[in-house]
Amino acid sequence: MQIISDEKIAEFKNFLEQHDFFYVIGHKDPDGDAIYSCMALAELLKAKNCSYQLLSAGPFKRPEIRSMAIFFSNQMTFLSEPERQKTGLIILDCSEMSRLGEIDGDLSNLDTFIIDHHKTADVTKKCIIDATSPATACLVQQIYEKILGTIPKKTAEYLFFGLSTDTGYFRFLNTDSAEVFRQAARLVESGANPRKTYDEMTGGKPYSTRKLLGIMLDRVERRYNNKLAVTYETMEDTKKWGQEGRDSDSLYSLLLSVDGIEAVLFVRQDTELTCTCGFRSRDKVDVSAIAQKFGGGGHKNAAGLSIDGKCADVLEKICAEFKKVL
Repeated sequence: MQIISDEKIAEFKNFLEQHDFFYVIGHKDPDGDAIYSCMALAELLKAKNCSYQLLSAGPFKRPEIRSMAIFFSNQMTFLSEPERQKTGLIILDCSEMSRLGEIDGDLSNLDTFIIDHHKTADVTKKCIIDATSPATACLVQQIYEKILGTIPKKTAEYLFFGLSTDTGYFRFLNTDSAEVFRQAARLVESGANPRKTYDEMTGGKPYSTRKLLGIMLDRVERRYNNKLAVTYETMEDTKKWGQEGRDSDSLYSLLLSVDGIEAVLFVRQDTELTCTCGFRSRDKVDVSAIAQKFGGGGHKNAAGLSIDGKCADVLEKICAEFKKVL
């Protein structure tokens, strides 16, 4: 992970000074990093006496973020045209407007600043982007510390949670992560509780998610010399078992622990005409490059996308790209 340059920090401070109001938003179907990065950024704005609104298209399906839903809205505060001219849009944990989802209001043509850590992020706009950072929360922490200094307890808890969720509670980190642990140590010094965070991340899963996980595992096929694990979820599955608290992380973790598996592909039929796809891999396979070919994105070892089509057809299309790699 890189240290954000003073020039980039100055660029963000200048962005704050140029606006009277801010919309703060992360990607649709948010995870812990997206939500808690937004919460921590809101604390920075509050400390700077800046007016803001937290936006999210939701849904807040994951148990670990459900309690945060009350702080977000999918309806923009109405602003007159002169007020919009002095309004800034801060996007966290993604860079594409299409990934923000359905928001009641017009986010277009607002002066925008992006804070993101995805490999496929759009670097053409005003931004702080570091694909070597394991979480957007790490970037928000640096921004807060460089602008305001020591992080208070509540903000430290938000940032530690965001970092923990995106690193699989530090399981995905490599030997280049010393700075990440130094940042995590400062958060603990400020009051973040590692044990409490882990319990909140891993507990509270509905019984239905265990049943659905069993179905996904039962359907797994191995392809290309058993290097790719493939499974899927139908609309009937979703209707029967619901989508509250789904636990895809456990699915990916279990499959990647199988000897010889280098990548995992999961496809869910969301509607009659659309699917959501999730990819995970070990070190060698860059799943973000495959996702990007279908309009998605992410990291080298974790990516996803939404795509038009039927589950069986989508699965075969994407498998064809994995075949070229594996």
